[in-house]
Amino acid sequence: MAMTNVEKKPKVALVMGSDSDFSVLKGCIKVLKEFDVEVSAIVCSAHRTPDKAAEFAKGAEENGFDVIIAGAGKAAHLPGVLAAFTPLPVIGVPIKSSTLDGLDSLLSIVQMPSGIPVATVAIDGAENAALLAVQILSTAYTELREKMKEYKKQLAKKVEEKNEALQEKIKEL
Repeated sequence: MAMTNVEKKPKVALVMGSDSDFSVLKGCIKVLKEFDVEVSAIVCSAHRTPDKAAEFAKGAEENGFDVIIAGAGKAAHLPGVLAAFTPLPVIGVPIKSSTLDGLDSLLSIVQMPSGIPVATVAIDGAENAALLAVQILSTAYTELREKMKEYKKQLAKKVEEKNEALQEKIKEL
Protein backbone atom coordinates (compact mmCIF):
# COMPACT_ATOMS: atom_id res chain seq x y z
CA MET A 1 0.00 0.00 0.00
CA ALA A 2 1.38 3.42 -0.97
CA MET A 3 2.01 5.88 1.80
CA THR A 4 0.18 9.18 1.50
CA ASN A 5 1.55 12.51 2.66
CA VAL A 6 -0.90 12.39 5.55
CA GLU A 7 0.98 9.36 6.88
CA LYS A 8 4.47 10.56 5.93
CA LYS A 9 6.44 13.27 7.65
CA PRO A 10 8.14 15.78 5.31
CA LYS A 11 11.81 14.95 4.91
CA VAL A 12 14.74 17.04 3.70
CA ALA A 13 18.28 15.89 2.94
CA LEU A 14 21.00 18.35 3.85
CA VAL A 15 24.20 17.58 1.98
CA MET A 16 27.36 19.52 2.69
CA GLY A 17 30.56 19.41 0.69
CA SER A 18 32.69 19.53 3.84
CA ASP A 19 32.18 19.28 7.58
CA SER A 20 33.51 22.86 7.75
CA ASP A 21 30.20 23.93 6.13
CA PHE A 22 28.29 22.80 9.21
CA SER A 23 28.81 26.10 11.02
CA VAL A 24 26.76 27.82 8.28
CA LEU A 25 24.27 25.03 7.66
CA LYS A 26 23.30 24.32 11.28
CA GLY A 27 20.85 27.24 11.03
CA CYS A 28 19.13 25.35 8.25
CA ILE A 29 18.69 22.31 10.47
CA LYS A 30 17.32 24.46 13.28
CA VAL A 31 14.69 26.09 11.03
CA LEU A 32 13.60 22.75 9.55
CA LYS A 33 13.20 21.28 13.04
CA GLU A 34 11.17 24.33 14.13
CA PHE A 35 8.75 23.49 11.31
CA ASP A 36 8.77 19.80 12.36
CA VAL A 37 10.44 18.71 9.12
CA GLU A 38 12.63 15.63 9.38
CA VAL A 39 16.19 16.40 8.31
CA SER A 40 19.08 14.09 7.59
CA ALA A 41 22.56 15.55 7.05
CA ILE A 42 25.62 14.06 5.37
CA VAL A 43 29.03 15.14 4.10
CA CYS A 44 29.52 14.28 0.47
CA SER A 45 31.90 15.92 -1.99
CA ALA A 46 31.14 16.42 -5.68
CA HIS A 47 34.86 16.17 -6.40
CA ARG A 48 36.33 13.83 -3.79
CA THR A 49 33.42 11.37 -3.59
CA PRO A 50 31.54 11.83 -6.88
CA ASP A 51 30.21 8.27 -6.93
CA LYS A 52 28.77 8.70 -3.45
CA ALA A 53 27.13 11.98 -4.52
CA ALA A 54 25.58 10.37 -7.58
CA GLU A 55 24.34 7.33 -5.65
CA PHE A 56 22.89 9.50 -2.89
CA ALA A 57 21.00 11.65 -5.40
CA LYS A 58 19.77 8.65 -7.40
CA GLY A 59 18.35 7.06 -4.25
CA ALA A 60 17.05 10.20 -2.52
CA GLU A 61 13.46 9.88 -3.73
CA GLU A 62 13.31 6.17 -2.91
CA ASN A 63 14.75 6.95 0.53
CA GLY A 64 11.80 9.20 1.29
CA PHE A 65 13.33 12.63 0.79
CA ASP A 66 11.15 15.39 -0.64
CA VAL A 67 13.75 18.14 -1.11
CA ILE A 68 17.55 18.30 -1.09
CA ILE A 69 19.46 21.26 0.29
CA ALA A 70 23.14 21.27 -0.69
CA GLY A 71 25.73 23.63 0.70
CA ALA A 72 29.12 24.02 -0.91
CA GLY A 73 31.93 26.50 -1.16
CA LYS A 74 34.54 27.50 -3.73
CA ALA A 75 33.82 25.56 -6.96
CA ALA A 76 30.48 24.57 -5.35
CA HIS A 77 29.48 21.92 -7.86
CA LEU A 78 27.68 19.72 -5.30
CA PRO A 79 24.14 21.13 -5.74
CA GLY A 80 24.37 20.80 -9.52
CA VAL A 81 25.78 17.29 -9.41
CA LEU A 82 22.97 16.20 -7.10
CA ALA A 83 20.36 17.90 -9.30
CA ALA A 84 21.70 16.03 -12.33
CA PHE A 85 20.85 12.69 -10.72
CA THR A 86 17.47 13.34 -9.04
CA PRO A 87 13.99 14.52 -9.97
CA LEU A 88 13.68 16.16 -6.53
CA PRO A 89 14.00 19.92 -6.06
CA VAL A 90 17.53 20.94 -5.07
CA ILE A 91 18.28 24.15 -3.20
CA GLY A 92 21.87 25.35 -3.27
CA VAL A 93 23.50 27.28 -0.44
CA PRO A 94 26.69 29.01 -1.56
CA ILE A 95 29.18 28.98 1.32
CA LYS A 96 31.41 32.01 1.80
CA SER A 97 34.99 31.11 1.01
CA SER A 98 38.20 32.90 1.86
CA THR A 99 39.09 33.41 -1.78
CA LEU A 100 36.24 35.46 -3.26
CA ASP A 101 33.90 35.93 -0.26
CA GLY A 102 31.50 33.33 -1.66
CA LEU A 103 30.96 34.95 -5.05
CA ASP A 104 32.70 31.97 -6.63
CA SER A 105 30.31 29.63 -4.84
CA LEU A 106 27.25 31.68 -5.76
CA LEU A 107 28.12 31.78 -9.44
CA SER A 108 28.98 28.07 -9.53
CA ILE A 109 25.56 27.18 -8.13
CA VAL A 110 23.35 29.70 -9.89
CA GLN A 111 24.78 29.22 -13.41
CA MET A 112 23.25 25.83 -14.11
CA PRO A 113 22.68 24.66 -17.68
CA SER A 114 19.18 24.43 -19.10
CA GLY A 115 17.35 21.35 -17.87
CA ILE A 116 19.16 21.04 -14.52
CA PRO A 117 17.70 23.74 -12.26
CA VAL A 118 19.03 24.47 -8.80
CA ALA A 119 17.19 27.01 -6.67
CA THR A 120 19.86 29.22 -5.10
CA VAL A 121 19.76 31.36 -1.97
CA ALA A 122 22.14 34.05 -0.77
CA ILE A 123 25.72 33.37 0.24
CA ASP A 124 25.54 31.65 3.65
CA GLY A 125 21.71 31.81 3.36
CA ALA A 126 21.05 28.51 5.12
CA GLU A 127 17.96 29.69 6.98
CA ASN A 128 16.37 30.91 3.74
CA ALA A 129 17.15 27.55 2.14
CA ALA A 130 15.21 25.87 4.93
CA LEU A 131 12.31 28.30 4.55
CA LEU A 132 12.24 27.76 0.79
CA ALA A 133 12.20 24.01 1.38
CA VAL A 134 9.26 24.44 3.76
CA GLN A 135 7.42 26.50 1.14
CA ILE A 136 8.06 23.82 -1.49
CA LEU A 137 6.94 21.11 0.93
CA SER A 138 3.81 23.07 1.80
CA THR A 139 2.37 22.27 -1.62
CA ALA A 140 2.02 18.66 -0.48
CA TYR A 141 1.94 19.05 3.32
CA THR A 142 -0.83 21.53 4.10
CA GLU A 143 0.10 21.81 7.78
CA LEU A 144 3.34 23.45 6.68
CA ARG A 145 1.42 26.09 4.74
CA GLU A 146 -0.36 27.10 7.94
CA LYS A 147 2.91 27.14 9.89
CA MET A 148 4.48 29.33 7.18
CA LYS A 149 1.58 31.78 7.37
CA GLU A 150 2.06 32.03 11.13
CA TYR A 151 5.83 32.43 10.72
CA LYS A 152 5.30 35.36 8.35
CA LYS A 153 2.83 36.96 10.77
CA GLN A 154 5.47 36.74 13.49
CA LEU A 155 8.05 38.34 11.19
CA ALA A 156 5.71 41.25 10.57
CA LYS A 157 4.96 41.56 14.29
CA LYS A 158 8.69 41.81 15.08
CA VAL A 159 9.11 44.60 12.52
CA GLU A 160 6.20 46.52 14.04
CA GLU A 161 7.68 46.11 17.52
CA LYS A 162 11.00 47.48 16.27
CA ASN A 163 9.22 50.41 14.65
CA GLU A 164 7.41 51.20 17.91
CA ALA A 165 10.71 51.09 19.81
CA LEU A 166 12.26 53.42 17.23
CA GLN A 167 9.38 55.87 17.57
CA GLU A 168 9.92 55.94 21.35
CA LYS A 169 13.64 56.67 20.88
CA ILE A 170 12.81 59.50 18.50
CA LYS A 171 10.40 61.03 21.04
CA GLU A 172 13.21 61.05 23.63
CA LEU A 173 15.46 63.21 21.44
